[in-house]
Order: sequence, then C-alpha cells, then structure tokens
Amino acid sequence: MTRLSGTNLERAADHNLRVALHAIRVAGAMTRPELAGIIGLTLPAVTNIVKRLLADGLVMEAGRRLGGRGQPPSNLVVNPDACFSVGVNVDRDHVTMVIVNFVGETVGRVSREVRFAMPTDIQAFYRAEIGRLIADAGVDPDRIIGIGVARPDGLGHVALPGRPAAYDQWDGIDFAELLREPLGRPVFTENDATAAAMGELQLGGGQHSLSFFYILISAGLGGGVVVDGTYFRGATGRSGEIGFFLMPGEGAERHQIQHRVSLSGLSHRLEAAGLDVEHMLRSVDGDEAVDSVVGPWIDDAAALLCEPLVAVNCLLNPDTVFIGGRLPARFVDRLARRLDEILAERGRNAPSIAPVRRAMLAEDAPAVGAAILPLSHFLLPKPSALWKRSSAAGTDRAVPVDDRGAGAAPLSLPQEHRR
Repeated sequence: MTRLSGTNLERAADHNLRVALHAIRVAGAMTRPELAGIIGLTLPAVTNIVKRLLADGLVMEAGRRLGGRGQPPSNLVVNPDACFSVGVNVDRDHVTMVIVNFVGETVGRVSREVRFAMPTDIQAFYRAEIGRLIADAGVDPDRIIGIGVARPDGLGHVALPGRPAAYDQWDGIDFAELLREPLGRPVFTENDATAAAMGELQLGGGQHSLSFFYILISAGLGGGVVVDGTYFRGATGRSGEIGFFLMPGEGAERHQIQHRVSLSGLSHRLEAAGLDVEHMLRSVDGDEAVDSVVGPWIDDAAALLCEPLVAVNCLLNPDTVFIGGRLPARFVDRLARRLDEILAERGRNAPSIAPVRRAMLAEDAPAVGAAILPLSHFLLPKPSALWKRSSAAGTDRAVPVDDRGAGAAPLSLPQEHRR
C-alpha cells in the first residue's frame, strides 16, 4: 500500500533544497524574493537554502537586478560546472555516449552505428572512448558524479528483424559491472523511452507541458507517460509501450506496429532502394533519394500510430504528444504534422486531441535522459520523498528512492566532488 506520508525535518529540508535548486534551473535566473514566491517558503527560509546551495557550489550569484528602490537584489543561476554526468544509450542499431553538465548541456558526444552489438563490444567502446571524450570536453573527471544507461526493455529477446541468436546474452547483463572501469562511478539504468521522457520533462517541453505522452522512434518503438510533472511507470514498470499495438489485418500481417514504425522497419525500405539508415541520418533536406523512401514511410507510420494515439488521448488526456529519437528533425516534423492532420479527422469522437510536436531533446534524447539519472538521484526533486509504501502487515516501509529503486542520497554533491 502506498500513501502520503508525514516526514521528518531532515527529509523536508532536503526536499526544499532540491525544489529550490530545480526552480532556479528551470527559470534560468531569479532573485531570492522571486524564489520564495515560487516555492512558497518565507524569505528567511529561502535565504538559508541559498546559503547552502552557494556553499556547495551548486548555484552562483550573477549580477544584480536593476530598477526599484534600495539595494537591487542579485540574480541566482545554476553553476553549469558544478558537476557532470555521463549518459550511454545502448540500442540494437547504435551506441551513443554523451557528457552533460548540470544545466543539461551536452559538452561531449560520440556515437557508433553498429547493428546488434554484443556486451563485450559495448564495454570495449566505452573503455576506448570515455577518456578521450572527457579530455576533448575539458571536463575534470573528478566532477563526474555518475553514469546513466538507457536501453530498451527486453534488449536481448524482443524479436526484431535481423536479431542474431547470440544477442540473447544481453538478458541479465549487469551494466554497473560492464561500465565499472575506468571511472568507478555509480551506474543508473533505465528504459530508453523512459529516460528520453524524463529528459524531456527536466530539460525540454516538459517544463511547459506537465502531462504528456512521449514516443521514441529508435530501432524499436517505445513510449513514456508523464502525468502532472511525474513519470508514471505503471504496475510493472511497462507503461507507454505503444510499439506492442498490433497492426490491423489478419494472419501474417497482424504484427506489432514497431515492426514498421521504427528505424528497423524503415531500414528495410532504405535497403531496397540501395540506401541505409546511416545515409538517411546524414542526409540533408532536398535529398530526393532519401525523401522518396522516407515520405511514404511517414504516411504509413502516421496511419499506424493514429488509433493508438486516439486511445492515448482518451485514456490519459495529455497536454502534448512529443516525438523523439534519431530520425532527423525534418522528418519528425513531417510525421508530427501528418499525425495532427489524421488525428483531426479520425479522432473527432475523442473528447480532446493533444497536438503532436517534435521533442526538444530529439536525436540524443535517450542518452541525455540517461545522463540526467545521476543528477536526479543526487540533486533534483523526488516526489517519492513524501510517500511511503507499506505491506499488508504494515512492516515494509520504504525510504525515499530514485527512479530505479536505489536509496536516495541527501541533496548536495558527494563529498569527493565538492569544490
């Protein structure tokens, strides 16, 4: 059973620190009185919180606000170099690694197109590239607080076209052990669509749309559900799995829609035209060979996504539907426009239809979302901090947890990373 819980002063103080820090991150810059008004605390309480954040190097004072009487108040901004995080996206057709600073800016990136890479391939890639990536980004390795990994659920056994039999060795892989060296930092793992949606919530359109549905077009097709600013996992952690909807038809044609609405599905059309996904990813607007393949695929994808999205709108009533993934932005925009057109026609019986938009964190959304996981664990607000779970016998009481169940740490950088 889960219920709203009372909390002790230490947990409440930690929650207030996290909320204040996140408010400054979202606003970009604000004064102490503005912060007090936004988070609903007194000015003396906010002053004490800001002292703590300044002492830990998490925020900085950046000039003063002019105008008005008396001494102008100083602006508070997040220190982008307070800490850094590594994000790794492992998918069935590529691996991408990024380094993200505290304001969510990508300061380093490397990616490889590789179909069905094995665990040893990913480990070798990580160990070969992480040192160079850190050096090229000019990041102090001691400021890296953790590693986030985004991967599809069922990475080793979901039957997508071309999967080799040996690929099932991914089942049960311990990513913490796989990526332990050379940094030795804590590793947080997450479903790729969930990580992308969380990244959009923290750094993208989620700052303006508190309830949204996220569609991730990758080697497969995934989804994520955000309700009132909180990611919703569902009873078994598999909410948003839009790719498992079945295509209309009977017999052999009744497959999951992700067999077509995905980069795997698109790759077969590209290969039939003598092209490949990597060429499509590098293409520019006006590439007629690529456009002649992707255009019809967009029409088919929109038609297959229409009914699932009508269901999403009826059941969840989101503000927005975001589309992210490695599909180039111009194609995502075209897909979003086509979906808006079809939904306006076929969704007329729905009480409300949310607009479809390209996610702000589109191409590297899972990797950036993965990089947010360590930042979230150590520094960002946790709704679960105000809830507790108990068993039927009333003996199992949960502590505050991060999004994957690890025990929550008090806000502030770990001691070894403080300035």
